[in-house]
Amino acid sequence: MASFVTEVLASSGKLEKEDLSGKISKMSRKVEETKEEVCDMINKRYGEFLPTLQSSEDLMVQVDTVSKEMDTLKNWIETEVLQNVHVAVAEYTKLKQQLEKNTIIITMLEHLKEVFYLSWQRALGSLQNCCFFKKAKKSVDSLKSEKISDLPLFSVLSSELTVQRENLLFHLGDEWKQLVIWKLPSSKDPAGEKSYLKVELSLSDAGRKDDELKPPALLRSLQCFRVEILHMFESRCFSGQVLLKNMLKPLVMHASLEVRLMEKQGEGTTMALQCSEQSHEERSAPAVVYRKLLLVLKTLHSALLGKDALDSLGGADLEKCRSASSANVCCIPSPQTAVIKETEEFEKSLKEMEYLQRDSTDLLKYARDVNCHFASKKCKDVIVAARKLMTSKMHNTVKITPDSELLLLKLPALGSQAAVKRESGEDAAPMANPKQLSPMSMRLPACRISESVEQLMELALDTLREAIGSSTQCALQLFFTVRNIFQLFCDVVPTYHKENLLKFPHLAAIQHNNCMYLAHQLLTLGHHFRPHLPQPLNESFATFVDMVPGFRKLGAQCFLTQLKVQSAELLERLSTAHNFCNLDDEDNYIAASKAVRQVIHQLKQLGTVWQDVLPVSIYCKAMGSLLNTAVTEIIAKIMMLEDISSEDGEHLHTLCQSVIEEGPLVFIPLAEENRNRKYQEEVPLHVRKWGTFRELVLVLRANLQEIVDRWADGKGPLAMEFSSLEVKSLIRALFQNTERRAVALSKIK
Repeated sequence: MASFVTEVLASSGKLEKEDLSGKISKMSRKVEETKEEVCDMINKRYGEFLPTLQSSEDLMVQVDTVSKEMDTLKNWIETEVLQNVHVAVAEYTKLKQQLEKNTIIITMLEHLKEVFYLSWQRALGSLQNCCFFKKAKKSVDSLKSEKISDLPLFSVLSSELTVQRENLLFHLGDEWKQLVIWKLPSSKDPAGEKSYLKVELSLSDAGRKDDELKPPALLRSLQCFRVEILHMFESRCFSGQVLLKNMLKPLVMHASLEVRLMEKQGEGTTMALQCSEQSHEERSAPAVVYRKLLLVLKTLHSALLGKDALDSLGGADLEKCRSASSANVCCIPSPQTAVIKETEEFEKSLKEMEYLQRDSTDLLKYARDVNCHFASKKCKDVIVAARKLMTSKMHNTVKITPDSELLLLKLPALGSQAAVKRESGEDAAPMANPKQLSPMSMRLPACRISESVEQLMELALDTLREAIGSSTQCALQLFFTVRNIFQLFCDVVPTYHKENLLKFPHLAAIQHNNCMYLAHQLLTLGHHFRPHLPQPLNESFATFVDMVPGFRKLGAQCFLTQLKVQSAELLERLSTAHNFCNLDDEDNYIAASKAVRQVIHQLKQLGTVWQDVLPVSIYCKAMGSLLNTAVTEIIAKIMMLEDISSEDGEHLHTLCQSVIEEGPLVFIPLAEENRNRKYQEEVPLHVRKWGTFRELVLVLRANLQEIVDRWADGKGPLAMEFSSLEVKSLIRALFQNTERRAVALSKIK
């Protein structure tokens, strides 16, 4: 079986080898055939490629030749042609510059000819001279833009133009002074209405004939002034400021002054001011003011300012003139409608004479808003006056008593609606209220305030009275100005007087009173004026109550700061007493005695400084607080002592007894001595530790039994001021360790 399988496998391997040999032989034949075909193809292609390669090489040679020829041509162009071009451009530029220079020189020579022609034509009229000068000036100005100002010829031309300008101005000035003549009062004369009676303006018509068609000399001079280069000359000779100051403003401000016109044939017109004996009013009515101004302006217009010379006066002077007239009108108690109508006519006349432009309405707008302008001026003056009062000295005071009231003038009666409300209120049944407040409840206690604060309050009242009957806009401005006054007080006074308020207790007390006084008045100030103010102020809008807490806080903080300063000084003086220990030493006793005397002296000085300044209640609280600070410090120092000899106890008792005797004497709130006894007896009400201090003084000289008796099993007066631990500490410090002390300590529970 095994041999059979072996034979089969052997025969199959033999067959595979025979098949593989056949395949290899076939592949070899195909490779040979392919090799022959490739060789034929390569030979064929190579035969065709050789001629093409040769032709390509020939073309490359031709390209190289042409490229070399081009490079040669390019180099020739760059070296020969471009050099010639640069030379040609340089020559052209030079020729162009020479041409421009020659042109400029010719132009400058022409301008120089015009300037010298002006000098040659000096014999001609001034107007023609001005025209020539204007042309010359324009020519010189045009040369400046050519950037040739560094040429010598330009400098000569400019200098010549300046010389000719000054000569022309000089001749025009001489001519003008002969035609327009001002006569003004001497500067040494006292300023006033009488000094304006010397003012006179003469406008000459010399040189004009009736059959002469050309304008008069005065108008010709004005036409010269209209030349642009001479627009400032008129301010030298006929200044609008002179006219405004010496003629227009006096006519506005002084009702008795009138304009007097005098015309002389062939000589001209003269305007002067004269005093009218018929007028006794302090201010002129608007119509009268406008009539006077129009008379002056019409005279100038007809005699001097024709249609060809309107620009000579200048708009700025007219603006000042009308502002002065309108400011005067706002002070006149004239009906608003009539004032507006008169102002409209005045503005119309100015436009007809071409003093104002046709579309100008500033004067009429100013008149319509004249009340607001007046209110703004008033508010500004009020704020300035208020600030001046706030920065004035505070120590000048006036006495305020509970009976003192604001000088509120009688206000106008309310309307019918308020009357109906009042009648209905009277008919209503009264509410039952058995408990009534004291009449003193809403009154400020007696004290002293600064005169400046009283004047400040009067200023606020006057401003609010101005608001009554005013228009809504004016009333609002005035009302809020009053609020700004009080707000300014809160900002200015503490800052401006800061150092003095810290340094001087007298001023701190006055500032406290000032703030409380203003807060007290502000409570009812708005309520008093509200019904009489226009809407919306009369609709619960006009009030100052919201400012009251700020004033109270400001006054309280100022005075409390001063109290802290004084308390610190008291503690500093007591710190030199060496803690009241070892008083049997003479030096220590002298130091402690000096410290106590200094404290009493400081309190007495404060009591004198604040006497009749602070309200009695505030005075007693302040002095009680300071005395309590000193007493508390003395108690604390004594309670810290661990050993007090009999001699030390005697010295401590003496020092404390001096405080008990002299402490009440610092309470002198009133100038009358006999009225201060009441407040000196009420010291325990204002000094919280006064009872404790008195008990301590008694203990310092008491024996053990007296101390136990005052303790009274925790129910006596000593127990009301000290704790058991504090009493035991005092007993241990005052007495030696004996059986009696032990018994006494056992009873202190």
